[in-house]
Amino acid sequence: MKIPMKTIAAAALFALAVSVAHADDVPENTIRVGMYYIQYHSTADDISGPYVPNGLNLHVNAIETLYLAYVRRLSEHFDLELAAGAPPTTKTEGRGPATLGSVPYNGQVISTAKWFAPTLLLNYKFLDDSYALRPYIGIGVNYANFYDRRSTAAGNAVSGGPTSISLPVSVGVAGTVGVSYRLPERWSLYLSYSMSEVKSKLTADTAGVIRTTQISFGPRALVIAAGYSFGK
Repeated sequence: MKIPMKTIAAAALFALAVSVAHADDVPENTIRVGMYYIQYHSTADDISGPYVPNGLNLHVNAIETLYLAYVRRLSEHFDLELAAGAPPTTKTEGRGPATLGSVPYNGQVISTAKWFAPTLLLNYKFLDDSYALRPYIGIGVNYANFYDRRSTAAGNAVSGGPTSISLPVSVGVAGTVGVSYRLPERWSLYLSYSMSEVKSKLTADTAGVIRTTQISFGPRALVIAAGYSFGK
């Protein structure tokens, strides 16, 4: 049986976290709250299927949403971070010709979807605990579940009628770079920039007429947050 590389990477990440945790008896907990500012560097194959002209493509608009994270201190240099956000509603615009027949296409919001997309990261912190300002890097795994998927009125007009949308779950590699600044009374400030691999196959079904495209969302997230540490 062939084991996917992403499964091996996730298992290795967990094993490393466990081994580091046993090496330090003073773990701490931190709750972070802030804002995600997300840009999608999206790329997609041209949409294919019946009655689809050449050159139809998609673009995903930038969003802002609430950032939440639980961070477990494993040692002086390692943290395990579980990050998520208030599920944002992403809006997808058509890219290509201005119209399809008499129906506007380019720049029209043709579909929307909500994301539940937690990320598990193992972070390495530079310097030691005596420094208030500490840069860090992290690598991990992102899980994205797309729900409440809708074709808009503009999307239905382009497709020729009411349309349902399918986007399977995505699992991919994630990475982050950032800096933390320790304040008095267990508070800290955080600034980070993260990238995740999020890919899925979009399928649109209009009364049995199927159109598809492979899309890579390429989210890039700037996070500004505050954190409070507690427990031993």
